[in-house]
Amino acid sequence: MNRVQTEMFDLAAYLSRNNVLLDRCLAEYLEASADGTRLSEAMRHSLMAGGKRLRPNLCIAACEAVGGDPEGAFPVACAIEMIHTYSLIHDDLPAMDDDQLRRGKPTCHVAFDEATAILAGDALLTLAFHVLASMKTRRPEHALEIIRTIAAAAGPSGMVQGQMIDMQSEGRTLTPEDLQHLHALKTGAMIEAALVAGATAAGGSAQQVDAVREYGRTVGLAFQVVDDILNVEGDPAVMGKAAGTDRVRRKNSYPTLWGLEKSREFAHNLVRAAIESLSDFSFEAEALRAIARYVIERNK
Repeated sequence: MNRVQTEMFDLAAYLSRNNVLLDRCLAEYLEASADGTRLSEAMRHSLMAGGKRLRPNLCIAACEAVGGDPEGAFPVACAIEMIHTYSLIHDDLPAMDDDQLRRGKPTCHVAFDEATAILAGDALLTLAFHVLASMKTRRPEHALEIIRTIAAAAGPSGMVQGQMIDMQSEGRTLTPEDLQHLHALKTGAMIEAALVAGATAAGGSAQQVDAVREYGRTVGLAFQVVDDILNVEGDPAVMGKAAGTDRVRRKNSYPTLWGLEKSREFAHNLVRAAIESLSDFSFEAEALRAIARYVIERNK
């Protein structure tokens, strides 16, 4: 698939269409769980605040790439967005990053209170696995593999451990290898899991699942490198969150380690590698190729 064909893909329309359906599904899950309570209001405040919805869209795109019906991936995609939102709620807490703004709105603990925010995050994480355990699949072993994949990526060997390493590393300089490991856990693990889960939900072959896993490994790291760059030079009004926080908190980042230009070059190389990992796929994987390009072109 050449560059011209990739650029013809209307990613904005694709994401807009998916996000309308995702928001509808997410709202239905919330309504069925604890609608009308203070807890559900806090969950809704963060979950329905918009955002890029990158991880659920990657899940849907991976399902399509292996020839699956995207409708079958929506429960998985919604569960992944719930887990991602829970992680943001907890990351924003005073005991962690102490952020005041998320997705252009006051963070959950600011809009409600710290205890409610903690419980809202807990509830979204638990609801996500209820959704996963309730999904209908033709082959039950696929559902079990999806749950195992997502649990591993979200837990103590994945995202949570990455956040712990990030906090422990504040104020000291990591090696490039250690920084890559941190980001592979904190950000990359759930991105990779979203892709693997989407391909698995569609019954993708082992070779196809391995290909989207490799895509996820490289595009996930590229996403974090660009996040680091935007934290230096991004516009808070566009991003919907504060900029410059990495420097204030003495966090490790690629611009701090390498500077902006080398960081940009690294991100571009990662995206090229991500697209190359899809070389055996046809036009069905065009959404994944377009998302990879979006990762380095985005401004929020």
